[in-house]
Amino acid sequence: MVKVKICGLKEEEHVVSSIRAGATWIGFMFAPSKRQITIERASELAKLVPPHVKKVGVFVNPTEEQVREAVNIVGLDYVQYHGNEDPEFIQKLGYPSIKALSIRTYEDVEKATKYEVDYFLFDAPGIDFAGGSGKVFDWSLLEKLSIPNDRVILAGGLTSENVGLAIEQVQPYGVDVSSGVERDGAKDSKLIEQFIKAANLKGVNSK
Repeated sequence: MVKVKICGLKEEEHVVSSIRAGATWIGFMFAPSKRQITIERASELAKLVPPHVKKVGVFVNPTEEQVREAVNIVGLDYVQYHGNEDPEFIQKLGYPSIKALSIRTYEDVEKATKYEVDYFLFDAPGIDFAGGSGKVFDWSLLEKLSIPNDRVILAGGLTSENVGLAIEQVQPYGVDVSSGVERDGAKDSKLIEQFIKAANLKGVNSK
């Protein structure tokens, strides 16, 4: 079964909808973004998340203090680094981690080999912020990936309409969505449910 991460959650109803629909990861955005929330708000939402669903904090070029504070207060299970963090910085902090990489060329894909993290999230380049552009990148760039698929999370412009094709072509461990489950710039519970259902259906059929 393909794992699903619903990212950029800010409201109780959408956290609950994601969990009920079968999300694997819940993502809280701490970096500058229209989906950014405070550590205090994330801590409130985290209380709704059961142990089997993992909480991910998304950061862009944070300080050590910012990461440690969020991990301790929110109870994050994973830290997602979505900026220009170097391998030494991530290793020094030592938390279970996801390194996000914006993909334009195969050289961007190969940057993943420099990092020792739990998962790699391959995303389309951001427009106003790091990631979250709602655009799809060229998935064929991942065909020669030297990293095992069970460490790959695919992001960038995914929706319930194209996630099945994405899973079929890339065969990732997981998929990540934010704007693809939004209506008029806000998360939509029905779209969240549709996305997870589409991902799970294809994930079962592709095995």
